Amino acid sequence: MRIRHTMFFDYLLLVVGTGMMAFGIQCIYDPMNLVTGGFVGISIIVKKISEGLYAGGIPLWFTNAVLNIPVFIAGYFIKGKQFVQRAFFGTVLLSVWLYFIPMRDFAQGDFALAVVFGGLIYGAGLGFVLLAKATTGGTDMVASILQHYLKQYSIIQIMLLLDGIIILTGLYFFGLHEALYALVAIFVTSKVSDTILEGLKFSKAAYIITDQYELVAKRIMEELHRGVTGLSASGMYSGEKKCMLYCVVSKKEIIRVKEIVAEVDSKAFVIVSDAREVFGEGFLPSL
Repeated sequence: MRIRHTMFFDYLLLVVGTGMMAFGIQCIYDPMNLVTGGFVGISIIVKKISEGLYAGGIPLWFTNAVLNIPVFIAGYFIKGKQFVQRAFFGTVLLSVWLYFIPMRDFAQGDFALAVVFGGLIYGAGLGFVLLAKATTGGTDMVASILQHYLKQYSIIQIMLLLDGIIILTGLYFFGLHEALYALVAIFVTSKVSDTILEGLKFSKAAYIITDQYELVAKRIMEELHRGVTGLSASGMYSGEKKCMLYCVVSKKEIIRVKEIVAEVDSKAFVIVSDAREVFGEGFLPSL
């Protein structure tokens, strides 16, 4: 059964998501000096710089909170109350989690382990936060505010520039080795968070062009119990009118679909693509 988004569920996602992000930062990224951009990356750099002035360096939670204060004030006056409301809650939660979760080196010096599990945990947490329609402040908020004045650039372009500067700064303080692994961690994080946002239940969509469309459709409906739609199409080279079949099936069933088509018409033309979050009979319940 699909869980519908309620206010309570959104804030529960925020609590869990920020907790996972904080764990990834405190127990994987920070001990390995992985500067993955954002205010978290700045916090790791500040902690490293301040180690000689303050025992253990300035805590990550403190730097993260201090950096976000002027950003939220600016965001409130420039973008409005609605813009900063959930982001404020997410930022406070992340700082609180960073304060209470003790630093532990779970990767034990293994960078491959750090980028994989750090990316999985941090990426899943980020995905939950974004799923709750919130953020944890940082460079995404800064980019949104700057884009208000620099409309010729997109928010993504500004974010890439800001995070690029932070990563280059981390390269200066921690070296090329850590910086390259940080880039891999960013890649893993983005893939995991995208998967969370897009939904874990993927399906396959098949477009089938065959002269034996009636027989192919009949076998798919009878053997797989899946609906098939016939779409009118024209061959632009031959000028012939054709019927193109369209059906959505599970990842396991797509193998049988291709077998059926091959058995009926070896000259058929088949296109298979990903279908994400399919709602309706036989898939996820309708919204």
